[in-house]
Amino acid sequence: MNASPEMQPEDVKRVKLEVLRREHRDLDDAIHALQEKGTADMLTLKRLKKQKLSLKDRIAMIEDQLTPDIIA
Repeated sequence: MNASPEMQPEDVKRVKLEVLRREHRDLDDAIHALQEKGTADMLTLKRLKKQKLSLKDRIAMIEDQLTPDIIA
């Protein structure tokens, strides 16, 4: 019964990771929808793709933090 009501740092990272993954999927869906409609200008698409890439980098960084280093 010594469990603290606060989340551990690793748990916080896992939650953040899920949020970022969801945002990445949403951006992907938005990009595909705009491309299918054919109404989006190239600047908007470029910005969305850049934002999506930034999210991908942040996701990779958190995944690396959560994955333990294994010395072979």
